[in-house]
Amino acid sequence: MNTAGHPEATARRGLELTPFRGLRYDPDRVGSLAAVTSPPYDVVVRPDGLLHLESADPYNIVRLILPQAATPEARNAQAADTLRHWRSEGVLTADADPGLYVYEQRGDAGLLQRGIIGALRVSDPSDRVVLPHEDVMPHIVADRAALMRATSANLEPLLLTYRGNGATAATTTVVERAAGRPPLLSTTTEDGFRHRLWSLTDPDDVARVRAELAEHQALIADGHHRWATYRRLRAEHPSPSPWDHGLVLLVDTARYPLRVRAIHRLLHGLPVSDAVAALDGHFRVRRLEASLPEAMAALAEAAGAGNAFLLAGDGAFHLVDRPDTGLLARTVPTDRPEAWRTLDATVLHATLLTHVWHIPEDSAAHISYIHDAAATVEKAERDGGTAVLMHPVREEVVRDLARQGVTMPRKSTSFGPKPASGLVLRALDL
Repeated sequence: MNTAGHPEATARRGLELTPFRGLRYDPDRVGSLAAVTSPPYDVVVRPDGLLHLESADPYNIVRLILPQAATPEARNAQAADTLRHWRSEGVLTADADPGLYVYEQRGDAGLLQRGIIGALRVSDPSDRVVLPHEDVMPHIVADRAALMRATSANLEPLLLTYRGNGATAATTTVVERAAGRPPLLSTTTEDGFRHRLWSLTDPDDVARVRAELAEHQALIADGHHRWATYRRLRAEHPSPSPWDHGLVLLVDTARYPLRVRAIHRLLHGLPVSDAVAALDGHFRVRRLEASLPEAMAALAEAAGAGNAFLLAGDGAFHLVDRPDTGLLARTVPTDRPEAWRTLDATVLHATLLTHVWHIPEDSAAHISYIHDAAATVEKAERDGGTAVLMHPVREEVVRDLARQGVTMPRKSTSFGPKPASGLVLRALDL
């Protein structure tokens, strides 16, 4: 986004990032910072991952982002009570001054990602400032909104990307200068990622970052449901209010490209044998006696020629490709660009789920969305369901569709690395 004209008009049209007083764990009150962090709420694989994180430390952030109780109302009340207690006990303390935060992640194979965490003014899709690329599920938005209302807090940042000017950008200069100072915190989580955080409180640095971001639009990389939640809560509260902003991490992908991975599906109550039988005459199906890495390599090769999926859950892998063109013509909507109509996720939802397997895609009782392929296969084998493993979409396809205002089917992509939850929170009363 390249805006011009009056500076105030520019700020309204572009990204408007605001400093805030971060709420952070006191390292002297917890076992370790790594032990209180978590992946984002929708990446935690229930129940195994949740129980593991809960047992890692009594103050693990999952007790706020995924509270456990008999009813939704009880869960949200529990999270609000937990947050109040942790703040009153000094487990979570507010930084003295408002600021933006520089966040760094280092992973394997030299992966390095840096970005800016701040409170971003919430905008509507019609403003073309924050571009969604996936549809959302209303029941998840309602769940996240109820939790945020109860806690009056943004408990974890969502991930946004923008295309800056790389090494010459003013924000890059500020970020990398900050990264040369001692951090506020540094920890290594069990996945091997090293996390570091710095605060930006110098007025000149903050002004430079805000001015540059006001010239850009952003793509939602991870957190569509939380962004939709921000929009819902903003609409519920007369402006101006703290709900006008939401917690985000902004990453310049011209400087720090993200990884794009697929999100897999677990179909409950559909045995692999039934799923395969229903495909007869509609898709080509080949049984693979292979390891997971070998099967995923075969999927990648098949995806290069057209729509392809891997089914698993019966001890083998079944490569599904070459859909019947007549079936696609009858089932895939024609009112979207060809790039959307040929997406694997489009064919999965419009053709396979709806017309072949007759599975309602809005039902959590029928479909789970899991980021890890091995975990999806393991759960399918244990529960007698079908794992549908996907090949990732290229980032340029995602961004081009978003710029056209076209959203992809829900849970089509997984951008990463994702920010760890628990490093900095935003309480709306600060």
